Amino acid sequence: MTGPHHDAVSGHLPGSDKVDADFEPVKKSKRNKFAFACAILASMTSILLGYDIGVMSGAAIYIQKDLKISDVQVEILIGTLNLYSLIGSAAAGRTSDWLGRRYTIVLAGSIFFVGALLMGFATNYAFLMVGRFVAGIGVGYALMIAPVYTAEVSPASTRGFLNSFPEVFINIGVLFGYVSNYAFSKLSTHLGWRMMLGVGAIPSVALAIGVLAMPESPRWLVMQGRLGEARRVLNKTSDSKEEAQIKLSDIKDAAGIPLDCDNDIVQVAKRSHGEGVWKELFIYPTPPVRHVLIAAIGIHFFQQASGIDSVVLYSPRIFEKAGITSDGHKLLATIAVGFVKTTFILVATFFLDRVGRRPLLLSSVAGMVISLGSLAVGLTIIDHSQKKLTWAVVLCILMVLSNVASFSIGMGPITWVYSSEIFPLRLRAQGASIGVAVNRVISGVISMTFISLYKAITIGGVFFLYAGIATVSWIFFYMILPETQGKTLEEMGGLFGKLNWKCSKGKKENEVVEGNGNGQVQLGNANGRSSA
Repeated sequence: MTGPHHDAVSGHLPGSDKVDADFEPVKKSKRNKFAFACAILASMTSILLGYDIGVMSGAAIYIQKDLKISDVQVEILIGTLNLYSLIGSAAAGRTSDWLGRRYTIVLAGSIFFVGALLMGFATNYAFLMVGRFVAGIGVGYALMIAPVYTAEVSPASTRGFLNSFPEVFINIGVLFGYVSNYAFSKLSTHLGWRMMLGVGAIPSVALAIGVLAMPESPRWLVMQGRLGEARRVLNKTSDSKEEAQIKLSDIKDAAGIPLDCDNDIVQVAKRSHGEGVWKELFIYPTPPVRHVLIAAIGIHFFQQASGIDSVVLYSPRIFEKAGITSDGHKLLATIAVGFVKTTFILVATFFLDRVGRRPLLLSSVAGMVISLGSLAVGLTIIDHSQKKLTWAVVLCILMVLSNVASFSIGMGPITWVYSSEIFPLRLRAQGASIGVAVNRVISGVISMTFISLYKAITIGGVFFLYAGIATVSWIFFYMILPETQGKTLEEMGGLFGKLNWKCSKGKKENEVVEGNGNGQVQLGNANGRSSA
C-alpha cells in the first residue's frame, strides 16, 4: 500500500486533524459471507472436543461395568484427555507458525480420527488409555487453532460473533455426545460404549477435507512475506476494500514490513516464523505483554476452575445424587443439559458484538455464582434428608440447567474470543496456546478430582467451593479485563498499552506505548505528532 498509513486507533492520518472519511469498517451492513463460511469451517473442529466430553459422561457408566474399573480409574480415564491435550496445544502454536493455520486444523482432525478409532476398538483399559492419549493431542491442536484462525479472518465488526463459533461447536458436540449415549445405550454393554466412542471418528474426516477449501490466514501469510495472497484474502474477508487496505497496512506494520512495500512476495526476518516468542512472553515481557498474559491465563483458569466440566462430565452422577436412579432417565436429563447449553451459546453469539465482552462476562459469572450456590444448597439438603424431597430434586435439576445456561451466555464463548484477540500478531499463536494449556490443565484437575472430592467434602461442599471460585473470578474480570468490542486486532495494544512493532528509522523495536485509558494510543515522534 503506497498511501499514507492510517492511525488504526484514533482514526486520524499522521499529521492531519481530519478523520479519514474512508475508514468505516464497522458499518453494520450485511455480514461478510466468505468470512462467515471460513469461521464456520474452522470452528467445526471444536466439535471433536465437545463430542468427547459429552459422550464420555455416559460411556463411563458402561465402561465401568464392562471393564470392572474403579471410580479412581474412571476419573483418570475422563480427566487425562485434558492433560494429554497439553501436548497438542503446546505443539500447535509452533506448528501453526510453521505450517500455517489451515494445515494445523487438518492435522488436528487427522490425529483425533486415529484416537477415536483406537478408543472404539479398545479391548481393555490400557488400550483405551492409549486411544485417549492420541485423541487428547488432536483435541489440544483443535482448541488452540480454531479461535486463532477465526479471529484472524474476521472483520472487526463481527469478530465477537464469528469467534464465538468454536464454543458454539463445542456445545453442539456435547449435545451430539449426549444423544449418542442415549442412542447406543440400548446395545449390549460390551458394544454400546465402543460405538459411542468410535463414531467420533466420522466427523473428523469430513472436517479435515472441508478445511482444505478455506484460505490461509492473511496475518500468517504476511508473516511469511506472501503479501499478494494476504491482500486477496483480506479483500474477501473484510467489510470493505478500504478496511482491507488499512488492515494490510497494520499487519505489515506489526510484522516489521515497510508500509510502502507493494511486492507480492517479500523477505521477512527469521523471527516472523515464531522464534523468540517465549522470551518475549515470559523472560523479558513488557508491561503491556504482561497484562495481556495475565488476562489470557486468568480467563482460561477461571473458566475451568468454576467447575463447568464437573457439571457436564458428571451430570449423570449429579442427577443420581439428586434422586434420579434410572440410567435411561439420567441420560435423558443430560440431553436436556446439552440442549440448554447449546441454545444459550447460540443466543450469546448475537450479543457479543452488540452488548460487548465485559457486560456479558460479568452477568454470566454472576448467574453461575447464584446457580452453583443454589445447587450446593439443594444437594446438601437432599444429602441430609431421610426421604425424597421432590422440590429439592427439581431445584437441583433447574440449577444444573441454569449453571450451563449462565456459562454459555458469557464465560464459555468470551474466554475463547478474548484470549485469541488480545495478543500482538507475532505472539498470538503461541500466546493463545498458553491459554489453552492452562485451560486444559485446570480442566484435567477438576475432572480428575470430582468423585474423590465429593466423597471427601460431600457433593454439596464441592459446589459451594465452585461458587466461591466463581465469585473470585467475577472480581478478577472486573478489575483486569478491558472491553475489546469493535477493536481491530492491531488496535488491541491501546487497551493494554501498546507494543510498537515498527522497524522505522529512529524508533526502537518493541517500544512500549502506553494507552491513555480510552483506547487512544499516544506515541511521540520527532515531529511532535502522535501515531499508532
